[in-house]
Amino acid sequence: MMRMLMRRSSKQLRPRNWFLFKQLESGSQNLSVNGITFFSFYFPQIVFLFHLIYTLVKDYCFCNFFSNFLSLTKFHCNLSVLMKKAHKTMQAMKLVNPFASLSEEIKSTILDCLDEDSETKKSFSLVCKSFHSIESHQRKTLKPLYIELISRILTRYPLIHHVDLTYCPRVEDRVLWSISNAYWSTLKSINLSRSRFFTHMGLSSLASKCWGLIELDLSNATELTDAGAAAIAEAKNLEKLWMARCKLVSDIGIGCIAVGCKKLKLICLKWCVRLTDLGVGLIATKCKDIQSLDLSYLLITEKCLVPILQLQYLKELILVECPGIDDVGLGILKESCKSLEVLIFSDGLIKVLNISKCHNMSNVGLFSLINGAERLSHLSLAYGSAVTDDFAKCWYKLSGLKSIKLDGCLVTFSTIKAIGDWCVSLKELSLCKCPGVTDEGVSYIAQRLLQLQKLDITCCHKITCASIDSITNSCSSLTSLRMEACCMVAQEAIVLIGQRCQSLKELDITDNEIDDEGLESISRCTKLLSLKMGVCPNITDCGLSHVAMSCQKLIELDLYRCISITDDGIAAVANGCPALESINMAHCDKVTDASLLSLSQCLQLKVLEIRGCPCVSSVGLSAVATNCKKLSILDIKKCCNIDDTGMISLARYSQYLKQINLSYCPVTDAGLVALASISRLQNMTILHVTGLTPNGVVAALFAFRGLMKVKLHTSFKASIPQSVHSVMEHRGCVFHWRNKAFQVETDPNGWQIQLPRHDG
Repeated sequence: MMRMLMRRSSKQLRPRNWFLFKQLESGSQNLSVNGITFFSFYFPQIVFLFHLIYTLVKDYCFCNFFSNFLSLTKFHCNLSVLMKKAHKTMQAMKLVNPFASLSEEIKSTILDCLDEDSETKKSFSLVCKSFHSIESHQRKTLKPLYIELISRILTRYPLIHHVDLTYCPRVEDRVLWSISNAYWSTLKSINLSRSRFFTHMGLSSLASKCWGLIELDLSNATELTDAGAAAIAEAKNLEKLWMARCKLVSDIGIGCIAVGCKKLKLICLKWCVRLTDLGVGLIATKCKDIQSLDLSYLLITEKCLVPILQLQYLKELILVECPGIDDVGLGILKESCKSLEVLIFSDGLIKVLNISKCHNMSNVGLFSLINGAERLSHLSLAYGSAVTDDFAKCWYKLSGLKSIKLDGCLVTFSTIKAIGDWCVSLKELSLCKCPGVTDEGVSYIAQRLLQLQKLDITCCHKITCASIDSITNSCSSLTSLRMEACCMVAQEAIVLIGQRCQSLKELDITDNEIDDEGLESISRCTKLLSLKMGVCPNITDCGLSHVAMSCQKLIELDLYRCISITDDGIAAVANGCPALESINMAHCDKVTDASLLSLSQCLQLKVLEIRGCPCVSSVGLSAVATNCKKLSILDIKKCCNIDDTGMISLARYSQYLKQINLSYCPVTDAGLVALASISRLQNMTILHVTGLTPNGVVAALFAFRGLMKVKLHTSFKASIPQSVHSVMEHRGCVFHWRNKAFQVETDPNGWQIQLPRHDG
C-alpha cells in the first residue's frame, strides 16, 4: 500500500512537459527509468526538484520562479538534507549527477536561495564538484569552529571578506599570519573579540598586509599592550575599531592609532582605564571623520571635550559613568569656548548622546553640554542625577529628539510635561524605574506624543489604569510597550491594550494582574513578535490558546513561573506559532514531556528554558534535540529527570548548542563527556551535579575543544590537577568557581537553603 501511494505521488509531481525531462535525461546513460522510480519512492521532493529544474532550465524566468517556489513551499528548510541523501544514493547506484549539467547562473541562484547556516551551504557543496567550486568561491564570511582547521579552510575559500573567530578562544600569531597571507587582497573585517594569545606581531601582519581592512574588533583583549596598538596603526584604511576592555593600552598606544588610522569613523574605548585626556584628545584631533565615539568608564575630564566637540561629523557620543566630567568642567567649557559652541552646535551634528550613570553631572552641567544641539536625536541620562525642574527649561532646545532614556532617574511632573510640550516628534521614551512617574505625567505625554512607538514604564509603581487608558487611546502607532511590575494596574487595563494597540510587536506584562480575558484581548495584536508575561499565575491554557491561535508571528514567549500553564497550552503555542525561536517555561511545574514533544515541531527554536520543571525528562528533551537543530541556549537546571540519555541526544543532534546549564541534574560522567562532541559549546554551568566525579570532570574538560567558560562548585577545585588548569587556560577557557549552598525548592516563591553536600 505504501509503495502504491508513493508511486501515485510521483506521478502527481510530473510536470506537463515530461517528455522534455526525459529528453534531457537521455544524455545520461546510467540514469534509467528505474533510477527515477527509485528516487520517486525514496525522495519525491528530489524528483520534483529535478523535474522543475530540467523543465525550466531554458526559461529565463527560472531564477524568480525557483526563488518563489522555495519561499512558498519552505523547501529550503529540508533542502540540505535532501541534497545529502540524493548525493549518497546516486553514488551508491552509480548514477550521473543531473545537477552537474546546470549553468553557472542557475547554480548561483540556487545557492542564493539557501539558508545562511553553514550546514546548508556544506550540503550544497557536496552535491557535485561544480557545486563545491561555486560554494567555495561565493562564500564571503568565515566562522571556523576549530582553529586547528584554519589551514584547510583558507585553501578552500579564497575570496573571504569577513573572518569571525568568536568560536576560537586561542588565536596565536601564526593564525593571523596565515589569514593575512591568504586574504591580503580581500579581507575587510575580522572579529577577535572572544580570542586571546595573539600579540602585536600577528596584528602587525594583518594591518600591514590587508590593505582593505576596514573593521577590527579587539574587544576583551585584556593582554593587548601599546605595542599591539602601534601595530593596529599600520591599517591605514581602518574605519571601525572596537577596543573595549583593552586595559593595558595607554595614551601612547592610542596616539599611534590616532596618527596612523586617520580614516576612523567609529572607535570604542570603553573600559580602557589607562587612557586620559591626552589620548582621547589625540584621537579627536587626528581622526577628523569620527562619527561614533564611546568613552564609557574612562577617567577623563572636560579637557578632552574641547577637541571632541570640534568633530564636525560626530553623531554619537557615549560617556557612561565618566566620574571626571562634572558641572565645573562643563561650566568652564561653556565659558571658555563660546565660539566653539556656536561653531559646533549651530549645525547640531551630534545625534546620539549617552551620559548614563554620570553622577557628578547635574542639570546645570548637562544644560551646558547640550545647549544648542538642535539635531540631537537620541539622549540617554539613565541612572544619573535627578532630572529636576531647572533642566525641564531646556527641553525646548531639543525639539528634534527621537529617543529619550531616563531609566532610574528621579523625574518630576514638570520634566515629563516639558518633554510632552517640546519633544512632539519623540518615538521612544524609557521611564523604567523612575519613582516620580505618576498617572498625571503619563497621561499628559500620551496625549501629546502621538508619534510614540516605544514606551517603557517598567516598575513605575504609581501608575494605574488611568495611564494605560491614556496610552492606548492616544498612541495608536505604539509597537513596543514594556510595563513589567506595574502593580497598581488592574486586569481591565490589559484588555484595553488588545482592543486599541493592535500594531504592537513587543509587549512585556511580566508580574501584572492579568487573566485569560486579558490574554484573549491581547490576541488581537496579531503582529506580536515578543510576548513576556512571567509571574502571571492567573493565566491558563485557555488564554494562552487565544494568543497561539492569533499571534502566529510570535518568535519569543516568556511564561516564567506561570504555574497554571499545562501541556495543552504549550501544544497550542507549538501548533499556532511555528516561527517560535525562544520560550521560557522555567518553574512551570505542570509542564511534562508532552510539552517538549509539541515544541519539537518548532524547527526554528533556539532558546529553551525549562529550569525547575520536575515533570520533564530525557524523553522530551531528546525530541527537542532531534528536531530543533538550531537550539543554541538550554537551561535545564533542577530538571531532576533529565539524565545521561538527554545529554547523549543533545550530543548527537544539537550541534549548534552554545550554552547549557545542567545544575542539579542527575547527569553522570558519561553524559558530561558525551556533550564534548558539541563543537560550538562555549559556556557551561555545572553546580551540584551529584553524579559527577573529579575524574569524569577532568576527562570531559580534556574532551571539550571550544569551551570558553565553565562554572563549577568549589568542591572540585582541589580535585582538578594544576596541569588540567594549565591545559584549559592554554585553550582559552576560564573557570568560575561558585560556593553556593545546595538549594531545595519548597514552593514557587522561595527556596529552602540546606547545607552543601558532596558533589562527587
